Amino acid sequence: MDSFLLSVYVRYSLIPRSFPGCVFSNRLFFVSRPSIAALRALIEQRFPDATPLTGGAQTSEQIATGIGALDRVLPNGGLPRGRLSVWAPQGGATAILRASCHAVVANGERSAWIDGDTTVAGAFWSDDHSLYLVRPKSRIHALRAAEELLRSGGFSLLILAGAEPQGTETVRLTRAAREGGAALVSIGSAASMASLRLTSRLLHYSWHRSPFGDPAEAQHVTIRVDARAVGWNAHVQFPIPVTHHELRLSLESELADRRGLPR
Repeated sequence: MDSFLLSVYVRYSLIPRSFPGCVFSNRLFFVSRPSIAALRALIEQRFPDATPLTGGAQTSEQIATGIGALDRVLPNGGLPRGRLSVWAPQGGATAILRASCHAVVANGERSAWIDGDTTVAGAFWSDDHSLYLVRPKSRIHALRAAEELLRSGGFSLLILAGAEPQGTETVRLTRAAREGGAALVSIGSAASMASLRLTSRLLHYSWHRSPFGDPAEAQHVTIRVDARAVGWNAHVQFPIPVTHHELRLSLESELADRRGLPR
């Protein structure tokens, strides 16, 4: 991730010094407000792989979650771009947000997941190169990584998990999200500056049954999502498939794994 940010900085510094409306000092440049659009167009033309994603999807006011039933009840059809949303850590929140990350990538944009509590592992994550996973060593590193990625302008959706911001940290991240134009979703309960607040809970499972009629394996789970904003609230229920990642360590699910123990 450091190399990605470094490449953006170095390539921005190669803009010709004769560009109108800019004042250059070594590797820094200052742009007058009327010339920002022209400068952005020049950067996109000369260094297309070093600029933030632009286009019709980037100028929309929301990020679709990829779940149609949920998008239909959210304001403007998705998570607000350039704002902070807070999702309570329960009831399928990570599963829904992971689906949102994949939907963003499928739409040709970039998403990132900051795993502050190191809970992402195995088949939960995809190897897609447009879907970034950041594993910081501490809570401070997680917040710094979030701020840098938001300010870069190269990501449409950023999920911050396991490192809930507090006080001035929330102010800095909210400001960075507005500057970078990304939808920031914090998994936590501190929602003092959140534009959108979401909670979810599991209602019931649909089971694949054994030949004897007993529940054998969960297939779908119905989730209820409650969303609130200033002067507005809504809720929706929808089913999502259940994916099984775990490896069974014994023939019977009730038996402990005793391999390797002395007899």
